[in-house]
This record gives sequence, structure tokens and C-alpha cells, in this order.
Amino acid sequence: MKELTKAEEQLMHYLWELKKAYLKDIVEMYPDPRPAYTTISTVVNVLVKKGFVKYETFGKVREYSPILSKEKYTKQSFNGLMSNFFNNSTRQFASFFTQQNELSVEELQEIRTLIDNQISKQKSDGK
Repeated sequence: MKELTKAEEQLMHYLWELKKAYLKDIVEMYPDPRPAYTTISTVVNVLVKKGFVKYETFGKVREYSPILSKEKYTKQSFNGLMSNFFNNSTRQFASFFTQQNELSVEELQEIRTLIDNQISKQKSDGK
């Protein structure tokens, strides 16, 4: 998967939220002071070339929509992070995450509950 720049990722978040949008709709999502219309147009065109965004033409305007879902992009990005920084080891990631993020006892307990619930679900599913 091609990686996104921060500007491209920000635009994708807006487009995921909108689902389908004309360029003017995307521009309106940006907080003030907004980037120039032409700048946002350029980013959209780059995303089309990279295969993240598609469009339909209606007269002289284009309606844009994401090709890749936010969930799929998040999963692929996370897998890249795991590969690049943690040698695909969830244990190394969990150790780093819990030690470096100064999590409170309550947050750690919440994570433990999420993990315990997933263990119970997988056991009941026979995995």
C-alpha cells in the first residue's frame, strides 16, 4: 500500500466522513484558516492517482469518493507499523505501548477487560 502524507491523510478523513463529496464540500470541512482551494484540489488529484479516491463526472464537476475504507487503511497502516517497528511482534508492541504511554491503572484495566472479552469470544467460537 502506498503511504499517505499528513495532508493526504487529513483529506481522506474528511472524505471518509462525507462518503461522497464535491471539491467544495471537502474544502468546507477544513477549519479556518483553510488551505487554498487549488491546494486541496491538488491533494485530491494526487489521491486519485495513488488509487485512494475515485470520481464521477457530472457536467463540469466531479463527485469524489474513497476507494479504500477507513478501516482497511487503518489495518494496513497498523500492520506496517507492526512490521517496521516491532518485527511483527504483538508482544513487543504491547510492551512498548503499556510502558511508554503512561497509562493509568484504570486505562490498563480497561485494556485488560477488552483482551479478556476477546479471549472469551474466541474460546466460545472454538478458535
